[in-house]
Amino acid sequence: MIKEALRALRKGEMVLVFDSEDREGETDMIKAAEFVTHEDIAILRNDAGGLICAPISAKNAEKLGIPYMTSILETASNKYPVLSELSPHDIPYDEKSAFSITINHRNTFTGITDRDRAKTIRELALLCKNKEYDKFGKFFRSPGHVTLLIASKNNLLERTGHTEMSIALMEMAGLTEVAVCCEMMDDETGRALSMQDAKRYAERNDLVFLKGEELINAYYEYLGVPVPNR
Repeated sequence: MIKEALRALRKGEMVLVFDSEDREGETDMIKAAEFVTHEDIAILRNDAGGLICAPISAKNAEKLGIPYMTSILETASNKYPVLSELSPHDIPYDEKSAFSITINHRNTFTGITDRDRAKTIRELALLCKNKEYDKFGKFFRSPGHVTLLIASKNNLLERTGHTEMSIALMEMAGLTEVAVCCEMMDDETGRALSMQDAKRYAERNDLVFLKGEELINAYYEYLGVPVPNR
């Protein structure tokens, strides 16, 4: 199924990825940021319903000069002590947060419309694709309506969140390592959409559905690293 997922991503299609029952127990809709359209944002908003984010690789984040949000809070806590009390040290399913800053492209209005968010996400990917990192501040402003997520430096070898899964897919597909993702929510239960319902959604819409374990194993094989026993 991993080959089908990579082919779909290269064609500008979305794929669905379930992490695991032992982690968030969530399915994210994922697409290559360089292909995102306002129609895609509408689908994420209406059919997924979670937080629309843009995962980026650690390398791209370093080139852009942007930190994790936890680093910003830590630095600013000297002036605003309450920020140190907000440390996400008690995340029940993870050891750290991937959240970074929020941005809008400067050629957007409010930044929240489907067209505005699509432009922000797509233009960020194209900036990284063209290695125009020094123009980041020229073309984008912060705060904004697109949340950036930074993948761990060693990606899935270090952390197995949807941020890393998104970037692993981009890397294996040979695409710019910037993605868009959104968690699938359930209107009836008020919780994350179950894996079974996410699979049914994928089948109805002719989308590829992946389990996290399959993706992680494929990534280890892609890197030529022995798959660990879990």
